[in-house]
Amino acid sequence: KPQWSAMFLNGHFTLEEEDKPGMWEETFKTHSDSKPNGPTSISLDFSFPGVEHVYGIPEHADTLKLKNTDGGDPYRLYNLDVFQYELHNPMALYGAVPVLVSHNSQRTMGIFWLNAAETWVDISSNTAGETGSSDAPQTDVRWVSESGIIDVFIMLGPRPNDVFAQYASLTGTQAFPPLTALGYHQCRWNYNNQEDVKAVDQGFDEHDIPYDFIWLDIEHADGKRYFTWDPQNFPQPKEMLQGLMDKKRKMVTIVDPHIRVDSGYKIHNELRSKNLYAKNKDGADFEGWCWPGNSGYPDFTNPEMREWWASRFSYNQYEGSMENLYTWNDMNEPSVFNGPEVTMHKDALHGSWEHRDLHNIYGLYVQKATAEGLIQRSGGVERPFVLTRAFFAGSQRYGAVWTGDNAAEWGHLKISIPMCLSLGLVGISFCGADIGGFFKHPGPELLVRWYQAGAYQPFFRGHAHMDTPRREPWLFGPDNTALIREAIRQRYALLPYWYQQFYNAHRTGQPVMRALWVEYPEDQTTFIWYDVHTFQKHKGAQNLYIPVTMSSIPVFQRGGSIISRKGRVRRSSTCMENDPYTLYVALSPEGTAEGELYIDDFHTFNYHKEKQFICRRLHFSDNALTSSNLAPDSKFTTAAWIEKVFILGAPRPASVSLTTADGKESAVEFEFDSAASVLILRKPGVNAGADWTVLLQ
Repeated sequence: KPQWSAMFLNGHFTLEEEDKPGMWEETFKTHSDSKPNGPTSISLDFSFPGVEHVYGIPEHADTLKLKNTDGGDPYRLYNLDVFQYELHNPMALYGAVPVLVSHNSQRTMGIFWLNAAETWVDISSNTAGETGSSDAPQTDVRWVSESGIIDVFIMLGPRPNDVFAQYASLTGTQAFPPLTALGYHQCRWNYNNQEDVKAVDQGFDEHDIPYDFIWLDIEHADGKRYFTWDPQNFPQPKEMLQGLMDKKRKMVTIVDPHIRVDSGYKIHNELRSKNLYAKNKDGADFEGWCWPGNSGYPDFTNPEMREWWASRFSYNQYEGSMENLYTWNDMNEPSVFNGPEVTMHKDALHGSWEHRDLHNIYGLYVQKATAEGLIQRSGGVERPFVLTRAFFAGSQRYGAVWTGDNAAEWGHLKISIPMCLSLGLVGISFCGADIGGFFKHPGPELLVRWYQAGAYQPFFRGHAHMDTPRREPWLFGPDNTALIREAIRQRYALLPYWYQQFYNAHRTGQPVMRALWVEYPEDQTTFIWYDVHTFQKHKGAQNLYIPVTMSSIPVFQRGGSIISRKGRVRRSSTCMENDPYTLYVALSPEGTAEGELYIDDFHTFNYHKEKQFICRRLHFSDNALTSSNLAPDSKFTTAAWIEKVFILGAPRPASVSLTTADGKESAVEFEFDSAASVLILRKPGVNAGADWTVLLQ
């Protein structure tokens, strides 16, 4: 930061800047930063009286609660391509969201420091009762950005959901993904050729494991020229894609934002002729080293550039593409192998703006342009799916993120939970970590456990480095294959619930994967929890010892909730769209439960444009389960029906009857498990979009 001295001249105080080394030019190893505007940093401090818990400012491989940085490095927000990142460290990673959330039992608040330059966040907390501290705790937060203006939004809450809604009103909500994107994704760097893709696809069928997407990394393209296919290994991409489409499956190919400088490459020639590359400080096209070798970097901050990029995804431009091909944007920090800290020079230019001013938003613009391209290619009909590594505030509007190049270590599996929870707190719900770890080779126990954890995280993708042994789910012996199969099948059975949660996130900004304090901000302990596998009931406010074997995933459903599932798991989510639903009604201590069931066509924007969707309120009280319409204006219909209802914690009834909207009453077949206090209703047979009431007598 600049140094100033105060002088008293002619009756007025004036400030004069003192030149110090590094104020007008800096060197970093072999790199030089010209700093033509000199020192431009800004800073502001905030105090949170009564608060000792603050969260957010992802991305960091650290605990959910942010740590006190007194005496150490502050948290850094600066999108970087980090090789094998360290755990429990405030170092910068691939994304940066300058949003901090404070919480105590009385109030939740948020600060949105809207600045895309390199930013540091210092946190100083004192806890009540500490030596030398005041009676009440307090947390002080200092924001320092290298350039820009002070532009801060205070989100006053007072509840967590209020903060999420307030932030969503500023940056938008999570894009509503197509249902298929919530299934399982199989990826590695790289599947070698079309025969390899076909063999892996068949392997899932042979081992009865569902999946929705298979992915291709950089080697699939011709000399790493994106929007192309390697002519030897992928000579007939449409034939490959059609084979997947016939099984109702899809593919993702990688399209990175560094373009091979090659006069025989159409994409490069058009970018150069249209003058759409970012520039170096002297005004020539910025060039750096990345996967293809010498590369240019499109200026995604330019709307004309984003419009041109989006047009490249049309079927007549992206040769070999089809409607079941989607996109992965990697290396979009941007990654420059021979740049300072493996990224773009800060004095590079985007129009009249220096790269330092907008570095952290570059990746957002890449994902935005890509998502718009996938929407445009369908005439605005189909929802896109785009995965990004770099992100900023608002990236949730364009798709999913993942936690980057993790490793096959237990610590990386553990850290994936707070990393995704942290992203959810700042609007980015569609998050996951590479199953098994990107680097290194997981042992069977770690791989199984990672599948079991990943099945309950929003983005569910297995991925691995090219130097690792193959690790498709069936390569670790039949016992481990069975365990992985069961974890993936649990994911697919719960897809109706995942879809419901993403619809709510899209509508309200509420995160999909939530910390307990978000759901229960006042730490309520009066709930009942049911083991979803055994239906055993556990009361709140107690400590439990539950042995966990390799074959068990400890999952619980809160008493008072109703969750929908599908019991017939098929080879992909698309195959299950019209299958019947099973409702799991978990009763509260008061004998009540509440839930919703959301259904649409699962892939278009018609839910929004044409209001074509079903949204049902499911309510249980006074021994009656009722389905009522929350979308009375919608004319959407479904072929799916309700085939089973489990009521957990129910009394044994003498009879069960069903009343439909036309007043017709009929008996419902049931059985009662007295040991678990579970009532099972069989084949009520009502349409999932209809009004009905089931009465226990």
